[in-house]
Amino acid sequence: MTICLALLCLAVPVFLDAQPAESLASMVADDLDRDSLRLAIRRSRSYLEKLPRDSIVGEQPRRFMAVELLETLLAFERLLDRWDCKECLAQELEAGFDLLPSSSDPQASDVLFTGYYQPVIDGSLLPEGEYRYPIYGKPADLVTVEQVTVLPRKSIEKVFGRVEGERFMPYYSRREIDELGFLRGKGYEIAWVKDPIDLFFLHIQGSGILRLPDGRRLHVGYAAGNGKPYRSIGRLLIDNGKIAQEEMSMQRLRRYLAENPAQRNEVMAYNESYVFFRIVENGPLGSLDVPLTPGRSMATDARLFPKGALAFIVTHRPVLDDSGQLIGWQPLARFVLNQDTGGAIRGLRRADLYFGAGEEAGALAGFMNTPGRLYFLRVKERHSGSRRLD
Repeated sequence: MTICLALLCLAVPVFLDAQPAESLASMVADDLDRDSLRLAIRRSRSYLEKLPRDSIVGEQPRRFMAVELLETLLAFERLLDRWDCKECLAQELEAGFDLLPSSSDPQASDVLFTGYYQPVIDGSLLPEGEYRYPIYGKPADLVTVEQVTVLPRKSIEKVFGRVEGERFMPYYSRREIDELGFLRGKGYEIAWVKDPIDLFFLHIQGSGILRLPDGRRLHVGYAAGNGKPYRSIGRLLIDNGKIAQEEMSMQRLRRYLAENPAQRNEVMAYNESYVFFRIVENGPLGSLDVPLTPGRSMATDARLFPKGALAFIVTHRPVLDDSGQLIGWQPLARFVLNQDTGGAIRGLRRADLYFGAGEEAGALAGFMNTPGRLYFLRVKERHSGSRRLD
């Protein structure tokens, strides 16, 4: 699960040449390696194979059943054996697959691509010395209920809260948890960190790696949230004139929090959304509970787009110098798998690309904020492998 850096509300660079792919043949220009794509496909397959064949896994750009996505992945995976023959691959793609824009609405055809990553931070399994800021696991009193809406169309939404007497109440906010200590000492702590800013950005990303004092590394991943909507502290600081919009990035935001400790708690509390974590064996895990693949996994609105689907993106990525400063942009065109979601990844025009773990991935994700196009692939019916799935 990701809660992405998009929420920092960065200034958006405009690229007039980020045009939609004219055909599937243009997709042979994928800028990553075949092995990472094969791995990401198999991880989506492991999710889809567990579902009933007729499960609805997405509503946009059309309604998809699990079996359709699985057939598409199986058919596409067979093509990877011809990866080195671009002409052959282009012909196979053109003949066997349909290319579906993420939206049929021209007003929603441009998608804002942002980035997220897995931070590596100092942590401890005991609250000793400098390790004073807790990472909480899912509290026992966090309750999930389903809210059903009938009109204008039937929908079911999960609502998070707690029960107080006979009343269902909203769950505690970030301020109530971190400043007022409403969960302190109840046994929900799974680890502690040194730096509250590191902890805040761990919540933004939804997963991370703890570097323990003995040198071991421990993966922590998303377990639950408090159900409150995400509010961008980057936008807050821009609107209040604290940081110019053209300067905003994850790096600039971190620097502001570090340089203004007296304002830090108030600024961070503006985002009432709070994440609870769990220790995971092979992280990070996306919302499909499968490991994410750097550069190949993306997060979209889980209410809309097909979970586990194969997609193609056309956008730009940041270019950094040796000191991690942005010096330009280069075209990005590649196949990706829709394997994650996030509290602020909402609507047809948002997608978040997973960059991996560590400082370099964080630097790239921190600047990634650029428009582009998103397409979903579907195997044509005459090429369907449905008989092989029976």
